[in-house]
This record gives sequence, structure tokens and C-alpha cells, in this order.
Amino acid sequence: MAQSNSSQKKSSQTLVVVSAVFLGFFFICGLLAPWVAPYDLEYMDLTSRLLMPFSSSAHILGTDELGRDVFSRLVYSLRLSFLLAIAGTILGAIIGTFLGFLAARFGGIVDDVVNAGIDFTASLPFIILALTILAFLGTNVTVIIVIMAVYGWDRYARLTRNLARSAYTEGYASALEGLGIPTWRIGLKHILPNIASALVVNMTLNFPGMILLETSLSFLGVGVQPPMSSLGTMLGFGRDYLTTAWWIAVVPGVVIVISTLSMSILGDFVQQKLEPQTR
Repeated sequence: MAQSNSSQKKSSQTLVVVSAVFLGFFFICGLLAPWVAPYDLEYMDLTSRLLMPFSSSAHILGTDELGRDVFSRLVYSLRLSFLLAIAGTILGAIIGTFLGFLAARFGGIVDDVVNAGIDFTASLPFIILALTILAFLGTNVTVIIVIMAVYGWDRYARLTRNLARSAYTEGYASALEGLGIPTWRIGLKHILPNIASALVVNMTLNFPGMILLETSLSFLGVGVQPPMSSLGTMLGFGRDYLTTAWWIAVVPGVVIVISTLSMSILGDFVQQKLEPQTR
């Protein structure tokens, strides 16, 4: 039995390491895209259209319908997709944490309004809400980041509200207020450090959803627009060539699956380390 548990633990650790390697590789490629990519994002060579992967040393992952290098576009798409997901995750965490703390601190109508916003966001099919926002505000990178922040803020708000309310229930936050310490300082210096691990876990678990949201919007044609390129954009353009040039869609699709799966595995690992009671 002990040997079985040890073997299971070792395989789990190996899976975490492999996931970290894949995710780190993708992050580095995206970060260093101008130096890693052998061609510019929009460089076209019409004489090399629809080359299959590994059929040419000049285009290791093949080319698309316009003769653009798939590997170069993939690297640039990784950078934009990850940038949007990180920005949306951080902005959503900031907004949700701030509103959750306000709800816990002041209660009453503030708590009711925040809870109403949480319930509204959680109950509505989010893709419909995203399409509505895009219809009113138009499509650009800033709007997409706002949509991604709206997608995740309710989880942070609910978590922060419950944990911050516990801090006031236990009495130490109220005692600090009695000493004349400002509310904002209590939140930043005393409550936030105590709930930071839970927020970090939530961010790691929420990140794959951000990638999939951006991919879905871009695949539908309402997300990232040309000349910019994201994983969802590549997937959307490649769907018309699945029978003739499958690699245009399959390559970014495989990267999406690997990156989201790796981040989910790492999120579970972080949760186990920061919250031992979940083991």
C-alpha cells in the first residue's frame, strides 16, 4: 500500500514537472517572440503556400493559405493570448478583491449590491454577456481585457467577502479600527496577507478559463482582429482548411489544450501546497 502511494505521488510530481516545463516553454516563446520567430507575423511567401509540417526546413510547422509561417504566427499568438489572459486575471482579481472587502467591511446595502452583481454574473451564460459588451463597446484589446476581468471578478469577490467577514467576526480587524488604523491599511496590511494564498490559488485555477474565453471569442470572430493574431484567431482561420491543410488549425488547437491542461495541473498543485486541507 505504501509502495503504491509512493508510486502515485512520484507520477503526480512528474506530471507537475512536465506541465511546468510545457508552460514555461510557451511563456518564454511568447515573451521572446520577436527573437524566436524566424519570420514576421504577416510575412507572406505565396510560392510556399500550404506546406505541410516538417516538409521544409524553412517552415518546420508548415505554412498557411497565404504562405505565412505557422510557427512564427504561433509564437506571436502565444504572446498575445497569454498577455490577455494574465491582464484579465489580474484585473479581475483586483476588482473582485476590492468589492469583496467593501461588502465585508460595510455590509448593508453595499453587501447587497455586491452580492447581486455576483449572482447576476454567475447566473448569466457569460458568452452572451461578452457578446453584449462587444456589441456596445466594439472590439479591441482593451475591451477584451475588460470582458475577461468581468468573467472572473465574482469568484474573487465572493472569496474575499467571506474571508474578510471572518476577520471582522474574529475581532482583530475591529480592534485595529478601534486603535484608529485606517480601513484601507487594515485591508492591505492585515487582511490581505491572510487571504493571499486563497486568492493565488483562485488565480491559477481561473487562468485556463481566461485562455479558453479569449480563444472562444476570437474563434467566433469577435475577439482579436487582424493584423493581430491570437491562438483563437489561428484556430478560427484554420477551420476552413481542416480537410486540405489540417495543421493550420490543429497546431494552435494542440497548444491550447496543452497550455490549459498544464495550467490546471499546476493550479491543483498550488492549491495542495497553499491549502493543505484540500489534500
